[in-house]
Amino acid sequence: MNLSDLPAVNACLNSLSAIFLTAGYYFIRRKNQMAHRNCMLSAFATSTLFLICYLIYHFYAGRTVFKEPAWFRPIYLTILLTHTLLAVVILPLVLLTLSRALHGRFDAHKRIARWTWPIWMYVSVSGVIIYLLLYQIFPQR
Repeated sequence: MNLSDLPAVNACLNSLSAIFLTAGYYFIRRKNQMAHRNCMLSAFATSTLFLICYLIYHFYAGRTVFKEPAWFRPIYLTILLTHTLLAVVILPLVLLTLSRALHGRFDAHKRIARWTWPIWMYVSVSGVIIYLLLYQIFPQR
């Protein structure tokens, strides 16, 4: 594996995170707390691996710029901006939500998880969309 493989790895990690988040939501709705816990810890692990790979990639590769097609650039930048802002917001929210669950403060966990889950899901899915736009649909030269 080399540096150019990391964007695809990152997209896979974001996809896995979204799958675990979806499964975790499904299980908690059916009162299966153990399966929910396992899925959410798996989502946390895959998101953590994503962050490590993302930082490594951008440390060595630098910035990625979307240039073409010019007509799509404002749409891409809107997706990127919302993704980036919410990615910054989600980190402390995930840590707080996880901490409350691990300390057995389930009422407090549930109150913040209502905000954490949809933001985390958006960040995971939009990360995959950004990858597809940059590397598959409109590969930048």
